[in-house]
Amino acid sequence: MKPQVVLFSLGGTIASTDAGTPGVGGVVPRLDARDLAAAVPQVRDVADLETVAFRQCASGDLTFQDIAQLASAIRRQFAAGARGAVVTQGTDTIEETSFLLDLLVGPARPVVVTGAMRNPTLAGPDGPANLLAAVQVATSPLAEGLGTLVVLNDEIHAARFVRKTHTTSPSTFRSTGIGPLGWVSEGRVRIAFRPPRLPTFTLPGHGVPAVALVRMSLGDDARLLEQIEALGYAGLVVKGFGGGHVPAHTVPVLERLAARMPVVLASRTGGGEVLRETYGFPGSERDLLTRGLVPAGFLDGLKARVLLTVLLATGADISAVRATFDEVVTA
Repeated sequence: MKPQVVLFSLGGTIASTDAGTPGVGGVVPRLDARDLAAAVPQVRDVADLETVAFRQCASGDLTFQDIAQLASAIRRQFAAGARGAVVTQGTDTIEETSFLLDLLVGPARPVVVTGAMRNPTLAGPDGPANLLAAVQVATSPLAEGLGTLVVLNDEIHAARFVRKTHTTSPSTFRSTGIGPLGWVSEGRVRIAFRPPRLPTFTLPGHGVPAVALVRMSLGDDARLLEQIEALGYAGLVVKGFGGGHVPAHTVPVLERLAARMPVVLASRTGGGEVLRETYGFPGSERDLLTRGLVPAGFLDGLKARVLLTVLLATGADISAVRATFDEVVTA
């Protein structure tokens, strides 16, 4: 008996084809989960596949509530006996949505997120191969306990590490400094290492608080930082230079904000982790951490914002935010 896998489609390039409207150029998400499965008959040899057309949009239009509702639907399918879940969506926000699913679903059964860089109207679309590999991973006992995974280009990435690094390349998804957890070869799943488990959360049904993401740049005058609280943000993630540095003149406003809301310090580099005790100049990581900022560790700014949003939505105060970030990035 083949394992049961539920395929949820959310739109994106993998589901995009000609708009079908005279005078309108480009492709738009028009295919749903059933269409995608029908285009790859080999998936039926791997799993007993149930299809769910969950959303139909560009991935930039997805929200925290969309993914929270998807997480609930996945958990219900797992409770009903599904072995795994596959989610197809646009690649633009996979690094955020997959990490959010990782935090909301839990690690017991695999959730595999995939997509495509070449839409079905182009020569050599990668969606069918990515979908088949994703189903193969979702049915593999080796994927159990790994939480949410991202599978494209026959590589298996942990949601907490993976990033989109190129606008068009099929090999755009990379886990900088870590590499993929594994790969798919001749239909067989290979897992090279297993990261520690993450805590699991449940989002309330009434929306999530707004968390700002600000990237430091040469000559930043702190004008945006000065407006964060007035604009109604409940938290802030700062993408600092290098190991976690900011211009010295921005330190006073960051210190004021950190006394009133969680302010998380990430690096704009996208690789490595925020330092804690190397540099001592004004605006260095040592300086900022003594002023109440929370180090993001290896989480980049996008993923740090996802985690901070989840924590604030569940009622965490600054001390709880600090404790959970420490748990996640030192596990």
